[in-house]
Amino acid sequence: MTISIGDTVQVKYNSGKYIGEVVEDRGDRILVKTMAVQKHPKQGDLHNLGQVDGVFFHERKALAHYEKMNVVRSAARLFDEEVPGYSESLRTAIDELKKTLTKKDTEYNQMALENLKNLEEHDYTKSYYR
Repeated sequence: MTISIGDTVQVKYNSGKYIGEVVEDRGDRILVKTMAVQKHPKQGDLHNLGQVDGVFFHERKALAHYEKMNVVRSAARLFDEEVPGYSESLRTAIDELKKTLTKKDTEYNQMALENLKNLEEHDYTKSYYR
């Protein structure tokens, strides 16, 4: 599989999953411009998933529309479907994560939901939810 500048790809990046356009070839890496969010990044400490005691509970935002990410070429897959709009894809990704987190009432899930609520109110509303 050859990935070239201008191709639309799907990549996993920092616990999120995105659709983007390859804008630069960097040898074993490629620079990808974010076009849509497929999976919102996980909240909390990625090295101690599900834990809340004695860890720093990170709030992770999804990459912004057109934000660029430097990814290992082998982590990219060609994407040949229609690319959804960024705002719509972000909303869908957040809703999916919320649905997963509300299935089980744990302290971790409650904190992760609180992070998502904070992101929606203070970060995403300003830029993407219209």
